[in-house]
Amino acid sequence: MRPSGRAFDQMRDVTLEMGVAPQAEGSCLVAFGRTRVLCTASVETTLPPWRRNQGMGWVTAEYGMLPRATGSRTRREATAGKQSGRTQEIQRLIGRSLRAVVDMGALGENQIILDCDVLEADGGTRTAAITGAFVAMSEAIGWMKARSLLKGNPIRDHVAAVSCGIYRGTPVLDLDYLEDSEAETDANFVLTGAGKFVEIQGTAEGEAFSAEELNDLIALAQKGIGDLVARQRSVLEAI
Repeated sequence: MRPSGRAFDQMRDVTLEMGVAPQAEGSCLVAFGRTRVLCTASVETTLPPWRRNQGMGWVTAEYGMLPRATGSRTRREATAGKQSGRTQEIQRLIGRSLRAVVDMGALGENQIILDCDVLEADGGTRTAAITGAFVAMSEAIGWMKARSLLKGNPIRDHVAAVSCGIYRGTPVLDLDYLEDSEAETDANFVLTGAGKFVEIQGTAEGEAFSAEELNDLIALAQKGIGDLVARQRSVLEAI
C-alpha cells in the first residue's frame, strides 16, 4: 500500500491553471498533488550574445524554491550569493526539455524565459515544472502570434515529465515526498506528446534495478505522460 492509498499506476491529482500571472506573456500554476509550481513565460527581443544575428531564437529557464516550500525554512539562494548545484541542474533540465519541442528558426530572433518557482514541494518539483512550463510557453507563443512576432509555428510537439520509482519492491508512478525519500530507485522521465524520450534520469538509491524493472518504469512513465499531455491539450484549447 502506498502512503497516499493510490494504486501503483495512479497519478496524484493534477491541475494546470493558465493565465494566473496576467503581467507575464504566459503563465501556468501547476499542481501535482501538494506540489505546486508557478511557471511564467517572458518574451524578450534580446538574445544571448552567442545567439545573435543567426535568425534563430532561444528558450531557457530559471528555477527556484520559496523559503517555506518545504517543512522547514530554507535560505534564499540570492542571500547565499550563489545557486546550488541542484538548482542549476534542474533549470538546465527544464530548458533542454522545452527546447526539444521548439523550432528555433520559427521563433525568430526572440527569447522566451521560463521562471519556475516552487510554492510547495512534496516530491516531483522538476517534473511538475516542465509540465507547467510548456503550458506557460505555449500561451506566450500565442501572445507572439497575435503580434506577428513569429516566422511560423515554433511548437513541434508537447512535452511533459513525471517521476517513477521502485517503492518497497514495487514500480510506482508519480512519487510524492514520502515515497521519494524511501524509494529503492528514483527516476524522472521527460517525453514528447508523440512518446519520444527527451531525457531519463534514474538512480538506484538502495538495491540496483534490473532491465525488466526499468521497462516497468518506462511503461508507467508513458502512461502518466499520456495523461499529462491530454491535460495540456485541454487547457490550451482556449488559445
